[in-house]
Amino acid sequence: MGDMSAATFNAVGISGSPGARSRSRTLLERALVALSDRGATTTLIDLATLPADALLGRRRANEVDSALGSVSQATIIVASTPVYRATYSGLLKVFFDLLPLDGLAGKTAIAIATGGSSAHQLVIDHGLRPLFASVGAVTTPTGVYGTDSAFENGVPHASLIARLDAAVAEAITLSERIHASTDSSSTTFVES
Repeated sequence: MGDMSAATFNAVGISGSPGARSRSRTLLERALVALSDRGATTTLIDLATLPADALLGRRRANEVDSALGSVSQATIIVASTPVYRATYSGLLKVFFDLLPLDGLAGKTAIAIATGGSSAHQLVIDHGLRPLFASVGAVTTPTGVYGTDSAFENGVPHASLIARLDAAVAEAITLSERIHASTDSSSTTFVES
């Protein structure tokens, strides 16, 4: 894994699905396992279990504060969502609304979405990438979009898993480069 130590390499998965079991959550869990297999410490945030009033910013809740804290400490953010009305879920939207404008600066992101047909796969480029960019994250070149037909009995096809693995590898590489450039830019030289 290059220069990154296990202590600095952590990943947070954010599930934007309102259901405990969904195709988008399945892909998110697989991404976190792949990251863990490569040395990351991983955390899963299930937005559907967080207090709604706190997600909407009406009040504070320890669970939401903890989730935001985990995201702020992460090296890699993986967000997954089912497609609703041609975009990401409202749960994902309200959570990202709680982040400051530069809340994901210096972090790498993986975008995962699932939908009923390939007609909605542009949600990666026209929804999730701009969402990540709005809070400063660098998104992997490979986004992961799965249709109903890309799963059999809840299990993603090999081609979808390969795409997920490519995105994970890209996230690690991007994170290493961000980490290396941050380290080199913080080095100061003193003239004697």
